[in-house]
Amino acid sequence: MKKLVFTQRVEIIENYCERRDCANQNIARFISSCGFLPVPFSNIPENVNEFVSTLKPDGLVLTGGNDLHSYGGDAPERDSTERLLIDWALSGNVPVIGFCRGMQVIADYFKAKLEKVDGHIACRHTLKGVIERDVNSYHKYGILKLPKNFQALAKSEDGVIEAIQHKDQAILGIMWHPERETPFSLTDIDLFKELFQ
Repeated sequence: MKKLVFTQRVEIIENYCERRDCANQNIARFISSCGFLPVPFSNIPENVNEFVSTLKPDGLVLTGGNDLHSYGGDAPERDSTERLLIDWALSGNVPVIGFCRGMQVIADYFKAKLEKVDGHIACRHTLKGVIERDVNSYHKYGILKLPKNFQALAKSEDGVIEAIQHKDQAILGIMWHPERETPFSLTDIDLFKELFQ
């Protein structure tokens, strides 16, 4: 069974003076429903190289949660970890998908600017483009201009880019949360299967 590493959000628990990694359990359930073994990764940048060389994952899933540090977020260790994971994936031609924050990370990695967008938190959008469907939305930052060597697969009604794909690498970004659909969308499952198989 192919192993997909997925990243986790950072929660700051002030009462305990702790920085905790966590993820919605439905992320692992969704990855499993696609036929892959979900493997969570902690936000410890210095562990990235040993982890990937030992485990040899077959794919990388960049998940939602936490704004990027350069846009006011409070989890710089997550930004560093995910950049190193993308470096590793690119060096070994390992497929990558990012959803919500994950797509923002991909866009930022490839030098696209994030913009504050209105009307994209706790709502649904109808997408137009290569991907045409109704999706959930939980983000306050989006991209209006593509990173170099990417194509837009979908835009929302107000022109915000909601899905991107690298022209030469197996890298895909989507702004919706597949794990928050009940039941899981067969279209999302097929999207993951196509990328990682």
